[in-house]
Amino acid sequence: MMIPVKGHPNLYRDENSGAILNCDSNAYNQYVNSLNNRETQKNELDKIKEDINEIKSLLKEIVNGSRWYYTWYH
Repeated sequence: MMIPVKGHPNLYRDENSGAILNCDSNAYNQYVNSLNNRETQKNELDKIKEDINEIKSLLKEIVNGSRWYYTWYH
């Protein structure tokens, strides 16, 4: 059986274990959404980092290729 905690409308004490449980489903849903948003942002940032590393690599190839071209043909 769940016993309401005085002064806290969403908190209940489990009679068997003594644990206090938060039964506010809106707060839980907001928490889960924030975790999902954080994961999405992390994935987007990781993708941007990969793209930047690829661009850097391509730029290095261009610079090294132009040096080779210059020394080979001049």
